[in-house]
Amino acid sequence: MGHYNFDKIIDRKHTKSLKYDFAAERGKPEAVLPFWVADMDFEIPQELKEILLNRVNHGIFGYTESDDAYFNALHNWFKSRFNWNIEKRWVVKTPGIVFALAMAVRAFTKEGDGVLINQPVYYPFSMVIDDNNRKLVNVPLVCGEDTYTIDFEGIEKAIVEQNVTLFLLCNPHNPVGRVWTRDELKRLGDICIKHNVLVVSDEIHADFVWRGHEHTVFAALGESYADHSVICTAPSKTFNIAGLQVSNIFIPNDSLRRRFVKEIDRVGYSQLNTMGLVGCQGAYEVGGRWLDELKEYIQDNIQFTIDYFREYLPKLRMYRPEGTYLMWFDCSELPLTPQEREQWLLNDAKLWLDSGSMFGKDGENFERINVACPRATLVNGLEALRSAYEAKGF
Repeated sequence: MGHYNFDKIIDRKHTKSLKYDFAAERGKPEAVLPFWVADMDFEIPQELKEILLNRVNHGIFGYTESDDAYFNALHNWFKSRFNWNIEKRWVVKTPGIVFALAMAVRAFTKEGDGVLINQPVYYPFSMVIDDNNRKLVNVPLVCGEDTYTIDFEGIEKAIVEQNVTLFLLCNPHNPVGRVWTRDELKRLGDICIKHNVLVVSDEIHADFVWRGHEHTVFAALGESYADHSVICTAPSKTFNIAGLQVSNIFIPNDSLRRRFVKEIDRVGYSQLNTMGLVGCQGAYEVGGRWLDELKEYIQDNIQFTIDYFREYLPKLRMYRPEGTYLMWFDCSELPLTPQEREQWLLNDAKLWLDSGSMFGKDGENFERINVACPRATLVNGLEALRSAYEAKGF
């Protein structure tokens, strides 16, 4: 029996929750069950809650900055969890990783430059490229029977032929759930270093890597890789504190870091919000035990979902994630177009998932489901899907 109760169901409606309270505003049925956005349905650890409450009780929320204790919390976390020694000067704090991705695109490329991604991939990757008038260069992941792999030859060819100067890497990969191995990352890094392509590595899901797999921080591959990289991290997914808006971006290369900070200065951003700083430091200081128990719970949910699909939804092929709490499944055996499938899920199953098409054309036959929720919530969603599936005679 663990110390924390992850079976506890908390009513999140009427809390201004993006996940639960804005279905109609986003064109979805009011009664839909939300399994879309990467937002867990677990409350934060009590130890962290007390840290935040103590700060609230102080009653003053003026301009706030991080200190040595904040950096030490970061250092201890990344050293103990990933065997990565960070330096204080590397850290640039931003309100979120998507903001940091946009700043990187603006700081390190010019209009018309090629920025490389591997779709299907987290949709803001393409947004920050398109919205800043850069050229989106997609080298799709190779979709296999039960996993995805990287098209290394295609990446090098695209870099050479399409003026690629920046590569947005997703590791662990959202939505396909791959945790890239050290050898895969090194091969990617060698290609990028050879052609002077900067790697911006989104590692927000690094704390959710499952048994049998290990997360490698891209910059930890060696000095030359660190010198060609920007590492994007945050406690937001790990501890379910995305609303506090805090991310830590590590840039070992002094010149690159100055350019990145200059771009942030241009948009007029300075200090993070007080509770973000307090929440980040506190989470890394007191949240380890909670996270370890949570990971066991989520891994059980993943196995439960795989078994459920295998038994009751045989035409939906689930990919087992190596990391993240987001599960990716193939719907290509259903006699439905992607548009028809979305309407079936929303109106028949009453489920709000993330459509694979939002991750790029290479994902249009897929759906993504978030299983970071109490088991009873997950069962309700899966049973709703099964009922709709059986009603259609699939």
